[in-house]
Amino acid sequence: MARYNTILAHRPMHIVHTEASCGWGGQEIRILEESRGMIERGHSITLVCPEEATIFARAKDWGISAIALPIGEKRWANFKAMRAWILANHGKFDVINTHSSTDSWLVALSNLSLGKKACPVVRTRHISAPVKNSFVNRWLYGKAAAQVVTTGESLRNDLVDHLSLPPDHVQSIFTGINTKRFEPGDKVAMRTQLGLDVNAKWIGIIATLRSWKGHKYLLKAVAELDDPRIRIVIVGDGPQRDKLNRLTVELGLSRIVRFAGQQRDVVPWLQALDMFVLPSYANEGVSQAVMQAMATGLPVITTPIGSSSDIVKPGLTGMLVPPKDSKALAQAIRTLLDNPQEAHKLGQGARSFALEHCGIERMLTRMEAVFQRVAG
Repeated sequence: MARYNTILAHRPMHIVHTEASCGWGGQEIRILEESRGMIERGHSITLVCPEEATIFARAKDWGISAIALPIGEKRWANFKAMRAWILANHGKFDVINTHSSTDSWLVALSNLSLGKKACPVVRTRHISAPVKNSFVNRWLYGKAAAQVVTTGESLRNDLVDHLSLPPDHVQSIFTGINTKRFEPGDKVAMRTQLGLDVNAKWIGIIATLRSWKGHKYLLKAVAELDDPRIRIVIVGDGPQRDKLNRLTVELGLSRIVRFAGQQRDVVPWLQALDMFVLPSYANEGVSQAVMQAMATGLPVITTPIGSSSDIVKPGLTGMLVPPKDSKALAQAIRTLLDNPQEAHKLGQGARSFALEHCGIERMLTRMEAVFQRVAG
């Protein structure tokens, strides 16, 4: 792996990102943040995605050129559209970075049919959902992609071990965050600005409202604690909104839970918190929200799903609890509430770790090296 740390001669590249997902979350945000950073380094970026995808609408805000292409499903017509686009733009870009299963397959099969006009491919794997050990997946990750990037070390190890991939074929690169933007702030001022009780103990979660993010376990943990100091702020929106609203009422938490909805700028919300909780039980890589909270100097409680344990070190940068265990989560919250010095120590450790390991420039430098190597 040492060769990836070698400083390569910088040359401008045209990098194409494909994304079939129409949702919105950390994966899509990484694509846009990374793309903006690469543009600032002198590279050209093109995003190819479905017109109905949220990332297509948001790309303009990041200054990213987006091309609408029907690649949201594994269908013959979509394969033909992807193949035609690659063929029409042959020689105009250096590398394609695929991100979801569907666009990865469409690009891989297009390349297979294009022979000498095939394009170099980097496959980024963002989540921890298991990949079936089959011939087609070994081909997709091992042959169809010149390099695979994961967002955490345990994800990398899973692919190497499960698909028998060469270790130097898969590299772990954390999603980078802007540690100058995500930094500790004036807690009282932020609470006043956001209309939050300045005297309460605020627990926050920032995540798309999907079942596997574990919001309900946070609500159940707080109901079990029954602590009059506690307030919860839930930032984000998604398909679980109605269920979570109903659960909040059923648990008698309506008075202390604030559903803030989707926020374009989450910095003030993080700066207003006492602790950050993400009780995910599936599909995590390394959560950007957790890294953002750490950079803001917050003590973090999360679960060892995906590569979360790469950054959350018990006793040093946060606390880990078993997934789907509201009692263990309640105990962890109680520990931080009753031991403010320990909470402060974990927050400082989290901030130090984020500054050293989670900065966006580190991610950009390492991704740039991957693209340079693959593009040749």
